Amino acid sequence: MRNGTAAVAVEDPSQIGEVRRVAMRVAQEAGLDESRRSDIGIVATEAATNVVRHAGRGEVLISQVERAGAGVELVCVDHGPGMADVEACMRDGYSSSGSLGGGFGAMRRLADDFSIYSAAGVGTALVCRFWQGRAVTDNGRAWAGLAVPLRGETACGDAWTVAQGSWGTALLVADGLGHGASAAAAAGEAVRIFREQTTFQPERLMGVLHAGLRSSRGAAAAIALIDGGRREIRYAGVGNISAAILTGDGSRSLVSHNGTLGLQLRKTQEFVYPWPPGALLVAHSDGLATHWKLADYPGLFRQDPALVAAMLYRDHARRRDDTSVVVCRLTESVS
Repeated sequence: MRNGTAAVAVEDPSQIGEVRRVAMRVAQEAGLDESRRSDIGIVATEAATNVVRHAGRGEVLISQVERAGAGVELVCVDHGPGMADVEACMRDGYSSSGSLGGGFGAMRRLADDFSIYSAAGVGTALVCRFWQGRAVTDNGRAWAGLAVPLRGETACGDAWTVAQGSWGTALLVADGLGHGASAAAAAGEAVRIFREQTTFQPERLMGVLHAGLRSSRGAAAAIALIDGGRREIRYAGVGNISAAILTGDGSRSLVSHNGTLGLQLRKTQEFVYPWPPGALLVAHSDGLATHWKLADYPGLFRQDPALVAAMLYRDHARRRDDTSVVVCRLTESVS
């Protein structure tokens, strides 16, 4: 289950300390010990400093994550010129601004999982994950996402979660009606109901969610069941959740029906789509515009799903509503 993403804008040096404080607070809430919190604080400081020094403007996104244990995911995106040679910039001692040049190297050593994407003229994004005790072997690259509240709100009306079992991988994205605490309660209830299930047939589960959300404000939602054995995705959506399957050759939008779970549900329908190995499933709320094209980001398709979600958020978040983006890479390992 996800508790939302803390987003901190970085535009001048005075905001570096805030990034560090928020990162360490999220780490404490996730139950990480003092040593791990210290590592996160260092990485958060380095990431924000790099934005100020090299890009001038960016954002740090910090979320609690779960795999075999609790963890924290820190994603940094900027609006800088990008790097022509990422590997050269990763080497200790390299600097384009006269600094000591140890930032990226230090981040990679302190994090349990580190990935970076950069392209000239596009900008840079990096993700660092930290696990308690460094015991988690699943590095989290099968799926990732974010749920950022409307600026000025402390609660996010969007939520998402993933469940796995012998039947495959199931994904839920929920968008509570409106924003603020009531919307967050509706989305959170959808996640709770979803995670209590033992089977995840999307069409049937939509009916369960509809009944369970009758006392709430209501929500839009989408459920995808990824069946690796059958090489297919079973999908059902209600309301303004958008989803698409992306391959190296193009994309295919998934079908949702009108309605609001808990309030008005005229029809639920499950659609079955083929699963091309190596494809991406991208699902998001209407806080993200729908006109994005992954082809605008050279090389991003094969990167960590967290980097894909972050770049789409950076450029296409409407900024007048909560925003959630979830990306799942359909590999043999997800089922």
